Amino acid sequence: MSEDRALDVRLVLGTSAGGVGSHVRSLVRGLAGEGDTVRVLGPESTERRFAFSLEGAAFDPVEIGPSPRPLEDARTVRRLRRLLEGADVVHAHGLRAGMLAGLALRDSTPLVVTWHNAVLARGPRGALIGRMERYVAGRAAVTLAVSPDLVERVRELGGGDVRLAEVVAAPMPSALRTRAEVRAELGAGAAPLILAVGRLAPQKAYPVLLAAARLWRDRPGRPLTVVAGDGPLRAQLQRRISQDGLAVRLLGQRDDVPDLLAAADVVVLSSQWEGRPLVVEEALRAGTPLVATSVGGVPAMVGDAALLVPPDDPSALAAAVTRVLDDPELADRLRRDGALRAAGFPTEHDSALAARRVYAQLVGVR
Repeated sequence: MSEDRALDVRLVLGTSAGGVGSHVRSLVRGLAGEGDTVRVLGPESTERRFAFSLEGAAFDPVEIGPSPRPLEDARTVRRLRRLLEGADVVHAHGLRAGMLAGLALRDSTPLVVTWHNAVLARGPRGALIGRMERYVAGRAAVTLAVSPDLVERVRELGGGDVRLAEVVAAPMPSALRTRAEVRAELGAGAAPLILAVGRLAPQKAYPVLLAAARLWRDRPGRPLTVVAGDGPLRAQLQRRISQDGLAVRLLGQRDDVPDLLAAADVVVLSSQWEGRPLVVEEALRAGTPLVATSVGGVPAMVGDAALLVPPDDPSALAAAVTRVLDDPELADRLRRDGALRAAGFPTEHDSALAARRVYAQLVGVR
């Protein structure tokens, strides 16, 4: 490499309420700490949620929604073209951001794209997204994928330099309330408390969780299941809960996940697919027993530190949760193994430095 200097990095992302925004925020923090100039380009709603500007980045509002809208996308490309001028490297997060950033870049500025999610759509929408995938895979100078299956997917689509991304959760603050206080607030009392955390969206397969909750509802102590998160399926899920008389509470968006993790007897992830879900890392760090579907990057994350079940199988999910609740030795082993597993994960700073090394290689600096 020819020189040692600060970099001018532009980070592009779309609408985010969870892991993508958290990862970009951690990149901002790390890059700014290295003395680099960082600008984040994305929706104002994402800036309000993650406050990139408070971490050391300049922020420029650019509307990048989850679905293609030709007229709005054309305006976005024109705006990005102006805002990306002068960058050393552009790092886009997600397919939509990667596609629009790729269309906006006319010069030799290298484009890095992180793939955070797999395509679950079928039919015409799935075909459209498949074309977007091929374009983004071929357009990026380097692709960072958050799970081994995504690495293989991008390579199959023609991606050249494809690497496994280091995406990690931010350090989790300590619980502010006691376990008893949280359980009292939730109405759990002495009942087993089962926790799910995540956006109320199809990927998370909450109908599978509700079907499993029906299977464990008549257990002694009548377990209480709580879901922290919000999203487009909330009304539909609430109707199902009410119709089936389930002991399930939708808590909405919460800012006290550490408290919830400390109060829970088991954390459940019922998703159809996940890359490197932050809630898995948070549960392992908290030492809370975890039951998760064996999808995407989850098996590589947890090893033997969680119970894994097939996706779309309420009976298997209910059986695994019941095992944890009925077997204190198993629960203790999962707590210990989870904490040990999490201790070996990269830090936020490690993740930012790994991304910066990619940028430096592309730009030719140290």
